[in-house]
Amino acid sequence: MNNSRPIDTTFDFRSDTPPKKDPDTWSPTLCRYHRLLWSKRLPSGELFDLDCKTAPFYLRHCSDLGGFCLSSDTVIPTFKKRTIDQVPKELMTFGGLGYTIGGMMLFPANQIQRKWTINQARGCTKKICDRFDLTLECIRRHYAGGESPLSKVLARYQDFFGLFRDFSGYVEFFLLQDIVTDDCKALRFFTPFDNFNSSPVPDSLSAYLAYKKSAVEFLNARNQRIRDWSEIHLTV
Repeated sequence: MNNSRPIDTTFDFRSDTPPKKDPDTWSPTLCRYHRLLWSKRLPSGELFDLDCKTAPFYLRHCSDLGGFCLSSDTVIPTFKKRTIDQVPKELMTFGGLGYTIGGMMLFPANQIQRKWTINQARGCTKKICDRFDLTLECIRRHYAGGESPLSKVLARYQDFFGLFRDFSGYVEFFLLQDIVTDDCKALRFFTPFDNFNSSPVPDSLSAYLAYKKSAVEFLNARNQRIRDWSEIHLTV
């Protein structure tokens, strides 16, 4: 076991990002962490190595598996830019936790047919509104052959999702076990789920606090899982 912690799960990626820039594409530490964590064996046993050289930071893979360009995305919105009655603005903060590695994911960055990428679609689709639990439910349904608000955009990136074979492979690869049930057949949603029929944005103080509690628990759990995995598998 490596106890030198090559991944600092408390590091706030805004701290090494140039002023007025987005950490997802401009934090060198975030890029390095993504490369360390996700350059590893796929369920097929083949190595999915990632390269990332200069800012703005995009991670790339090119082999017989195909060519992939990936970008980072923060996955837990605080909804600060949306009006939520009864919720004081000072409560709409996660103390920087959303900008630690537990709050980051990689998605394909290349546009296909000049249509939305996954990052764009999950942010602009009203039934998702950047919610990661809802995004992951769409990905689960994609693997199961079901329909969701993101069906069309996920289908455009089938080559990427095919790398992980199935939903369980995707979850295990990206260390997402703490947001799914043990059998990977269902999500642990941050708020009660009604099949995408209601607004994803919490509409009251109690609903927001419940959402925030669940989201923070997931971030802490995933950070711990990443910390444990990196101490076993990574070297300085």
